[in-house]
Order: sequence, then structure tokens, then C-alpha cells
Amino acid sequence: MIEITDTQVALAYDEGKLKAYVNITLNHCFVVRGLKVIAGKSGTFVAMPNKQGRNGVFRDMAHPINASMRERIETTVMHEYEKAKRKAMEEIREDGRD
Repeated sequence: MIEITDTQVALAYDEGKLKAYVNITLNHCFVVRGLKVIAGKSGTFVAMPNKQGRNGVFRDMAHPINASMRERIETTVMHEYEKAKRKAMEEIREDGRD
């Protein structure tokens, strides 16, 4: 079974709809870089790493091929994103007290 063993979140400030860049590590041995947390019209979602082809169409460079893995990635990434946001807000509040 593939497990997400590490998640790194970099919040994107002043980037419009882009809220965070995320890297995940699978089974302590495979890294997927460039996932994004994006605020869309119907809510926040996780976008897989992609690249624009010569024809202008964006294609995912890495993505889950079944619904259960997609759900695990999305759940983990969103949980870690929310945690990073809370931590950033706490640090801002603490800086204001100094």
C-alpha cells in the first residue's frame, strides 16, 4: 500500500487563487513536487503538478489513477494546508504582541 509519509506546504501569499505549493513523499522514497492548493469557484481544491505543452494544453505530470489514492492525497494535502494556515496566523498574532 502506498502511504504519504511526508508533506511540505509553502503558503502562497498575494498569489490570487493560488493558496499553497505542496510536495508529498510516498513511502519514504518517492517525492511528488508541485501540487497546488487553489481557491476555485466551488471551493478549494488540490491540483496535480502539470506542464503546458506546445499546443497550449496543460497536462498532469503525475496523478493518481484511482479514486481512493486521489482522495487520500487530497485529504492529506488539505489537512496539512489548513494546519500551515493556522500556524502562520498564530505566528502573526505572536509577532503583533512583541
